[in-house]
Amino acid sequence: MPAARESLLDAAFAALEGRPWPRVKMAEVAAAAGVSRQTLYNQFGSKEGLARALVRREADAYLSGVERALSVASGAAGPRERLAAAAVWTVRSATENPLVRAVLTGCWNERLPTSVTSVTSVRTASPGPLPAPGELLGQARDRAVRLLAGDWPPGAVELPLACEAVARLALSYVVAPAPAADVARMVRTVLA
Repeated sequence: MPAARESLLDAAFAALEGRPWPRVKMAEVAAAAGVSRQTLYNQFGSKEGLARALVRREADAYLSGVERALSVASGAAGPRERLAAAAVWTVRSATENPLVRAVLTGCWNERLPTSVTSVTSVRTASPGPLPAPGELLGQARDRAVRLLAGDWPPGAVELPLACEAVARLALSYVVAPAPAADVARMVRTVLA
């Protein structure tokens, strides 16, 4: 039932946009997804399981966006521009999605599913454990290193170090907001 699972996650995300997670009701999520409450429980086991799967999905979507920004098809020509695009994606994604922001920063508020903050090392039926902020940032960095390895200019700063610096720079823009375009300019300046 992959379609039902995605519909339920979409419904849970939509419900979270409208009210704090503690007020989101499982029956409402199931009804919004067009499935029975039993189907919801069969898929996720509990409200905590639903929250964990939702956060995992949003973290995975963030990482997929990082890969898209780093790909040659992104329209950014060189590796520095692609790193800048990934940094801009990080800032925009965290600005637009409170779950991505929470996973990247470790800052959870009362509107978000707080039960997931204590289960970063617990494995569930979801695709894997929820990453801690440093782990998610490390995953983004590792993807950048992998995708840029063949294009990184010889003699430039070490690629892993550059990717780590850009990921941390982007995170600083998430924590202390500024226009997303500023992060791209900053990345280009730092890597020049």
